[in-house]
Amino acid sequence: MSGHPTRLPVVIVCGLHAEARHDAVEELLRDIPHSVALHHDLSAAPGGTVRRSLRDADGELACGERPLVNDCACCALREDLVPELERLAGDGLTRLAVLELWDSVEPDSTAEAIAAHTDAAVVTNVFAAVDPTLVLPCLSNGDDLAQAGLAAAPADRRTVGDTWARQTEYAPVLAVTPNPAAGDEDHALLRQVNPTARQARCGAGDLARLAFAGFDVEAAAAGRHPASALLPQEAEEAGVATLVWRRHRPFHPGRLFDALEELSCAAVRSRGRFWLADRPDTLLSWDAAGGALCVENTGPWLASLPDAAWSMAPPYRRAAAALDWHPEHGDRCQHLVFVSPGLDRDRLPRLLDSCLLTDAEYGSGPEGWKRLPGAFDVFLDPVR
Repeated sequence: MSGHPTRLPVVIVCGLHAEARHDAVEELLRDIPHSVALHHDLSAAPGGTVRRSLRDADGELACGERPLVNDCACCALREDLVPELERLAGDGLTRLAVLELWDSVEPDSTAEAIAAHTDAAVVTNVFAAVDPTLVLPCLSNGDDLAQAGLAAAPADRRTVGDTWARQTEYAPVLAVTPNPAAGDEDHALLRQVNPTARQARCGAGDLARLAFAGFDVEAAAAGRHPASALLPQEAEEAGVATLVWRRHRPFHPGRLFDALEELSCAAVRSRGRFWLADRPDTLLSWDAAGGALCVENTGPWLASLPDAAWSMAPPYRRAAAALDWHPEHGDRCQHLVFVSPGLDRDRLPRLLDSCLLTDAEYGSGPEGWKRLPGAFDVFLDPVR
């Protein structure tokens, strides 16, 4: 990578709501002179190609096709993206590059690829374009992307709900397209899914200014990592509620497993981190939308590592661990957040509490906990 005295500003616009995304991109092109929009259309990926187009406010400037890389449309996008951004930066004529991501492409990998592979461009913001009337339909949709014709690769197993949620939760700006059909519940749900995001109304003239606001790729990644995710706080508005459930006692693996179906359907969106009694060293992530739940091993708790590991951990990880620290369990904790219209805020905590170890089970200690049936082994140790 070579140094550049000035770097090309790049704003990423993502989202499954294609019309809202188009509105946001067109507003940026119209309001910012000498801006261009770069788009990689992955709809032809099943045929082995990705179509790239470049346009400005007056129309298309160039287009072309690129073959897939390792049968992966997103890989082809990333390999084509950096050289194109460097070309735009080198001509000295482009004030802003707007990356309009294809429907199901998530912005984090694109932002990280730019940060890691070129000094010619810098991501200055990420927008998630949203039609508020489609928030609940998207979040409650547990269909695979392939069923909706939105898979980015043959092996893509993501769902509509979790993809939309991750796009929206990553972006510090929500570009909201006006829709008279949107009600208070729609707007409340959007605010609670990403309460820290700045909401900017498309057509109000704010997008051009926010495009240059600045973006920290490392902080954005930390905000999504299960060990340090900035999870929403308790809220209730227009029939939509956010429940934050925090405990330190470990889950009984069998009882939690038996309750998974009910818990995953209790809210249109839930996420967080948790631990099982039979896996005391493993930090597990909880990610659910539309009734589809993903539980993953995301590495060790800091408390399970040697003391020297504390100083080697990133500052955001140490800060998150310190906030959750327990004199006996360290940073091991249950921290789950549920967001939904009509959330049963009385029954849900009781159900979660019933999945924790009882006093007698807890009293058997870590050696006794490890002898509990490994109900999650089939998911967490599939080759065992």
